[in-house]
Amino acid sequence: MRELKLMKGNEAFAEAAIRAGADGYFGYPITPQSEVMEYLMAEKPHERTGMVVLQAESEVAAINMVYGGASCGKRVLTSSSSPGISLKQEGISYIAGAELPCLILNVVRAGPGLGTIQPAQSDYFQATKGGGHGDYRMIVLAPSSVQEMADFASLGFDLAFKYRNPVMILSDGAIGQMMEKVELDEQITRLTEAEIIKNTPWATTGKTKDRERNIITSLDLDSAKMELHNIHLQEKYRQIEENETRFETIQCDDADYLIIAYGTSARISQKAVDLLRAQGIKVGLLRPITLFPFPSKPIAELANRVKGILTVEMSAGQMIEDVRLAVGCKVKAEHFGRMGGIIPSPTQVVEAMHQKIIGG
Repeated sequence: MRELKLMKGNEAFAEAAIRAGADGYFGYPITPQSEVMEYLMAEKPHERTGMVVLQAESEVAAINMVYGGASCGKRVLTSSSSPGISLKQEGISYIAGAELPCLILNVVRAGPGLGTIQPAQSDYFQATKGGGHGDYRMIVLAPSSVQEMADFASLGFDLAFKYRNPVMILSDGAIGQMMEKVELDEQITRLTEAEIIKNTPWATTGKTKDRERNIITSLDLDSAKMELHNIHLQEKYRQIEENETRFETIQCDDADYLIIAYGTSARISQKAVDLLRAQGIKVGLLRPITLFPFPSKPIAELANRVKGILTVEMSAGQMIEDVRLAVGCKVKAEHFGRMGGIIPSPTQVVEAMHQKIIGG
């Protein structure tokens, strides 16, 4: 039976990770995600489940500890905020190249540079296009509630191990700090070493009479072999696109116009839809839940019958590029956003819809 609590988004994610059978967390404090590690330290999951919680000496150290834990077939995770995630990019690329499962939470703050500690969505490119070097992808989940912060911990681990790939939860400072009621799953028992050996034949768990040693690396000096590995990775990403695209539609059945938004912007846009419909304007909302894979097909289908599309983002406009790729030249698609940590209001979204789409 699920347990009901009132929690911050960051705290809900941390508790859900414990309950999802996490083996280890490695992180470094940075606002606005520090409650993740603070909650884990205070909760002492090593006494509950044996889970390791460690503050590393830096973000670079933390992501490489994740690399090591993931290499052993463990359920490991890290969390940070925008500048910290930037420091982790080389390690994330290594993890993707070595095909290791892990969970990464980015509670986004405004940039560029150190920016502010207020919420933003300006890390979309970094998350969805492969912020580090090389041709790689992460599965990216975008929660819009405290409940999804909790739910995506378990889902993220499942997807990471299903595809042997890093999964990023792209949240923001508003969702990480807000408090809502959340239903938490029951505790999952952590896997034993024997179960890990059975379930993860790729992991480096030592050489035995029944098992050869595994070498975990993203390096191959033979260009032909490296190309084959890259081809394999691209095929895996195509499978992820085919099988794991997630989105939500709200009042889209009769919509003449469409708003596309994720995370905090989607919560605001849902109210904007209600305000516009109260004016007699039929507007719907499509909320991408996975930013990679991006819901290009359903967006393209809706573009066949709506008169215009407005994307709402707390950025200068990043997701709008994927929306325009999806719709082609079928319909006008414009962007509305606020930057610097400012959250747009529903009335501002309504005004933008009138100015940029309906009257534009």
